[in-house]
Amino acid sequence: MSHHIVISGVGVWNPEYTITNEELVESYNAYADAFNETNKAKIEAGELAAKPHSSAEFIEKASGIKQRYIYQKEGALDINRMRPLIAEREEDALSNQAEIAIAAAKKALKAANKTGQDIDAVIVSCAYTQRSYPAIAIEVQHELGITGFGFDMLVACSAATFGMHRAYEMIAAGNAKCVLVINPELVSPQINYTDRDSHFIFGDVATATILENASTANGPHIFKVLSTKALTQYSNNIRSNFGYISRANDVDPYGADKLFHQAGRKVFKEVCPMAAEHIEQHLAKHHLAPGDVRRWWLHQANINMNLLICKRLLGREATADEAPIVLDEYANTASAGSVIAFALHHKDLQSGDYGVLCSFGAGYSIGSLVLQKQ
Repeated sequence: MSHHIVISGVGVWNPEYTITNEELVESYNAYADAFNETNKAKIEAGELAAKPHSSAEFIEKASGIKQRYIYQKEGALDINRMRPLIAEREEDALSNQAEIAIAAAKKALKAANKTGQDIDAVIVSCAYTQRSYPAIAIEVQHELGITGFGFDMLVACSAATFGMHRAYEMIAAGNAKCVLVINPELVSPQINYTDRDSHFIFGDVATATILENASTANGPHIFKVLSTKALTQYSNNIRSNFGYISRANDVDPYGADKLFHQAGRKVFKEVCPMAAEHIEQHLAKHHLAPGDVRRWWLHQANINMNLLICKRLLGREATADEAPIVLDEYANTASAGSVIAFALHHKDLQSGDYGVLCSFGAGYSIGSLVLQKQ
């Protein structure tokens, strides 16, 4: 077992603020009414589309989401602003993203019975980083007193699993013995709160995971990583176009087309069969069938996606115990969703039980780990 690589600790941090569907809809509908009144002439002339109303029931039925956590609630529900109000910090102050990354990291370190001195490498892997450089990971490394190295990586909603893949490979190659993978998903600044079809999707959160050689693991809940599997296939159906090139394009860097947007129906239709096939192939590598899996920790983008993927794999609907859903409380948290599901639903597994941790998203990208409780 000394050569095995394991997950020995996991941590989840969430902001103190929440926004319910009802609050979000009240704000959005008020904005829509104001928009439609202001642009009444253009709408009647067919030059502009009216903003449709939304409802809390529509959101829950379409996604399974009932609320979401948000880093800063102020401003997000103000119809004259429609985005969170986050004060800019001085360059020598701790960045917002490093702050939430450290909060999650400390929880994972405690769960794994580790300190910063035990860590060799830090990977910050998420959908967005708030700056290009210096890397958020290096800032976190410095604050936690970790020697070694750190780097950031972006793989949209598959960032967490892809980050774990890199950690697994570094440990297998002997470049590190213990790696801290953090997913500080500060997504709310990229949400278009004026778009009925996407304003409800995301929430803010940070997750962290410790991967290490089994010989040094001493946490109470250890999972052997049997293997990792990754897939990318280019798709234009999920996009976020904000970037530094906009300055040279002479366009509005904060326009609606620069924020998160997607062709949701196409994503649903294309990603579900891809994810199911990916998982089935990964399990087959270990001579396992879907029925051998005790727990499914799947990406938390949409409850209907998870239900369909599990039904394709199992030939029946999965129970809430088999495939836990955290969307109702956390909403879509980009790459962190499957890690939240794992963090909240892993302690009850028995030695020898198998689990699959899988995320999928923009790219398209799919990342998975087959795990076994030790």
